[in-house]
Amino acid sequence: MDTKIREIEDRILIGEVLSGYCRMLDTMDLNQVGNLFTLDCVVEFGPDERLNARSAQALASNLSRLWRWRRTSHHLSNVEVAFRSDSEACASSYVIAWHERPDGTTATLYGTYRDTLVRTVDGWRISTRRQEMNGSDAGFTVGIFPASRAAPPAGWAPPNYVMS
Repeated sequence: MDTKIREIEDRILIGEVLSGYCRMLDTMDLNQVGNLFTLDCVVEFGPDERLNARSAQALASNLSRLWRWRRTSHHLSNVEVAFRSDSEACASSYVIAWHERPDGTTATLYGTYRDTLVRTVDGWRISTRRQEMNGSDAGFTVGIFPASRAAPPAGWAPPNYVMS
């Protein structure tokens, strides 16, 4: 198969794995979530070890915490894929994750997934995932890793103007 065509196909397949994760969370199909990850995956959401998982089976169990929400809606965008080899890729994607509690109040997270994926006999699977939080509304109180951002250049100051 032509290398470029295979790369395009792999990008589509990786995108399906990433968006499939969001769909499975929103439908609470936790029995299938582990199928998107390698058996020995490492998934980190935050510094609290109770949020993290060290296997596909542990991840499915760990995500049962989402039952506390009445509904969720995960929206994935800005997917970037870089291939390290024919069988390994890195992906970065943005997620907006909306959550509704049983009392109707909501919590929204704006985050980034940083993934390593490997090609297996069953297709592309996530082997490592780290979620970072770019921001949230006041309703979201889970301690997710903060996203890193470059510091402003030395001597930079905000422009001195008045906005009307």
